[in-house]
Amino acid sequence: MLMATPHAATRASRAPLVAPRRAAEPALPDPCRTCAVRALSVCAALKGAEMAGLAGIVGRSQYPAGATIMMEGDPADHLFNIIEGTVQIYRLLPDGRRQITGFLMGGDFLGLALNDTNPYSAEAVGTVSLCRLPRRRFEQLIDQFPQLERRMLVDASNELFAAQEQMLLLGRKTAREKVATFLLMLARRAARRGKPDDEIVLAMSRAGIGDYLGLTIETVSRTITRLRRDGILALHGANRVEIVDREALEDAAEG
Repeated sequence: MLMATPHAATRASRAPLVAPRRAAEPALPDPCRTCAVRALSVCAALKGAEMAGLAGIVGRSQYPAGATIMMEGDPADHLFNIIEGTVQIYRLLPDGRRQITGFLMGGDFLGLALNDTNPYSAEAVGTVSLCRLPRRRFEQLIDQFPQLERRMLVDASNELFAAQEQMLLLGRKTAREKVATFLLMLARRAARRGKPDDEIVLAMSRAGIGDYLGLTIETVSRTITRLRRDGILALHGANRVEIVDREALEDAAEG
């Protein structure tokens, strides 16, 4: 009978342990694999294998500038996940005037409703690409994947915060404070998407900004010009705004 030598036993005890190989995470389905905003959207709540169920009900759509995506009071049959572009949401007042209540961008979810009708209208600002989800089939997925419901709750909380912020803008702030707060909000959203937060692209028109802030077009333009003259902003063309002095802009927002 052969006995192992002490040297052989030592070599065996020093042999590296091989960890059991973990199963590879299933690949994301197309077109989710190349989606630039997946980590920011409700889809982030699902993993590779779970995404297959969501991808199976998604349709891709593109809307040109000025196109209506959904209309207030119409049946809330679909939900939308914005991939690229800017969407303005608004409500019509009884006298026909429009109040813009928010601007949504890539990664934002559109169409949350407490009942069976759309609570607001949505219009494309420039070209908009988005995922279109049938509401009833999406609700079935929520029953299957509770983490989706938790993510939807986060989005609903963000909408409530945005509504409260707009109430403050409309009710208590001066024109200078409103414009400065709006620009800082866009800067924070750019940073969240991994973009520089010192240069803002104003996809929306001055009229749209005015509708959102409760100001006239002239007041919006005049206020931005004054912030430029004060050395707080620099303007590059009609739609690019550079924040030159962030601390001064924050002071302007706080009055």
